[in-house]
Amino acid sequence: MHLVRYFAGARAAAGVAEEKLVLATVEDLVVARPELARVLTACSFLVDGLAWHDRSAPLPADAIVDVLPPFAGG
Repeated sequence: MHLVRYFAGARAAAGVAEEKLVLATVEDLVVARPELARVLTACSFLVDGLAWHDRSAPLPADAIVDVLPPFAGG
């Protein structure tokens, strides 16, 4: 089971700040939450606090996945 935390626009789209999901990869988020597919394509991901660039890479067991939409500003 993975804890998925949504931030900013991803949180608004998901309708929750966090949820627990069974995931093998980050790509599985689209399967678990198909209504977020459009949002997730623009997001970046952290897995246990580290940038996760390969969305098809296996997730560690019980990892925390942070979903970060693009942020404006600088």
